[in-house]
Amino acid sequence: MSRSEGLTIKVVRAFLESHLSIVLILFSLIVGGVALAVTPREEEPQIVVPNADVFVSFPGHSAEEVESLVSGPLERIVSQIDGVQYVYSRSMPGQSVLTVRFYVGQDRERSLVKLSKWLDQNADKIPRGVTGFVVRPRETDDVPIVSFTLTSRQRDDHELRRIAEEVQSRLQATPQAGISSLVGGRPRAVLVRLDPARLAGFHVAPTDVFRALGGADASFQAGSYTHGEKDVRVEAGRFFATASDVGACVVGVAGDRPVFLRDVAAVSDGPGEVTDYVRFSQGAAWVHGREPGAAGSWVGRAPGQSDQAWFGQPAVTIAVAKQKGTNTVTVAAALVARMEELQRQVIPEDVSVAITRNYGVTANDKVNELVEGLVVGVVVVIALLTIGLGFVDAMVVAVTVPCVFGLTLAVNYLFGFSINRVTLFAL
Repeated sequence: MSRSEGLTIKVVRAFLESHLSIVLILFSLIVGGVALAVTPREEEPQIVVPNADVFVSFPGHSAEEVESLVSGPLERIVSQIDGVQYVYSRSMPGQSVLTVRFYVGQDRERSLVKLSKWLDQNADKIPRGVTGFVVRPRETDDVPIVSFTLTSRQRDDHELRRIAEEVQSRLQATPQAGISSLVGGRPRAVLVRLDPARLAGFHVAPTDVFRALGGADASFQAGSYTHGEKDVRVEAGRFFATASDVGACVVGVAGDRPVFLRDVAAVSDGPGEVTDYVRFSQGAAWVHGREPGAAGSWVGRAPGQSDQAWFGQPAVTIAVAKQKGTNTVTVAAALVARMEELQRQVIPEDVSVAITRNYGVTANDKVNELVEGLVVGVVVVIALLTIGLGFVDAMVVAVTVPCVFGLTLAVNYLFGFSINRVTLFAL
């Protein structure tokens, strides 16, 4: 008998003559069940692909000039960085956007440091007139997991935007919620519409108005002095608070008298310029029943509850992401619950809130589908092996498959991985 065979027989005898097998089976099932419950569930895979957008301002130049003077040289410079795989660029009038993508697996922080350092070292190769670089990192967790759409038949997009801004700030306080964004609606703004005839009459140029507004909307500490036992700080200037303050800004002098902005322009406080449009319409599948919180349902209403059809109504969408390493299912459920509270406290009754994206529900459904498939697979294997080998041999496989699956989930959790599309495919 060889040494390897002797060791094998000893190991088999130890499991046959003791309760180690039962202990390991129970341990595997318990650990696997706990890992399945606590492992974060996500829609997007945890693939580390460092990438960033570099925004470069080159005012006063056309898109062709920006491409030849800024985008092209920057592409050649950035492509020399160690670890860079692809470089893309978009040239627009007065601006260039450079997208830098590193190889999969590169350290994210080191890649961003190398990018910023390389841009600083080669700043002398960029033509004069470039006002600076803004490096904005991109990662998987920036993708919103939940989006809410506010719409109404009685309110316009400006009113919906004001309501959505208040709701967004309160949603941001939800635990483990990430960055959020607003799409649609006209924001509140103070609009200054210059009158060419008045400007000519007072001999004021539009550039004079621009410089005057930039210099007047400022406040700074001018100094301090001691009065008795008190230290008094002196502040000069103040920020604009109302449209009247903007209209009272002095933009020039004509005939030994000041020229105010309201003399040469119409100043109004209200909806700003339109930058994007969002319209809400119900599709054919909207009335179909679905689980609470899923995309295609109203907040605060029963799933499948129908009402008068919505078509082409003005709307504003709030998109919320999650923090890195958190559970998409729990964060999404917390955001939906928080929105239900805000609907009762902040949102007017004539404004409806629709859930137009919920990755928490879809990620949870995929994991549950995996577990269901595992159960079906075990049952099928037992049936086939029972026919071919007998019930006892089939039970060995029936016990082995869940144990291996449980240990795999436990190792997946210990190494910090989540359950997503990639790990689901591997499992």
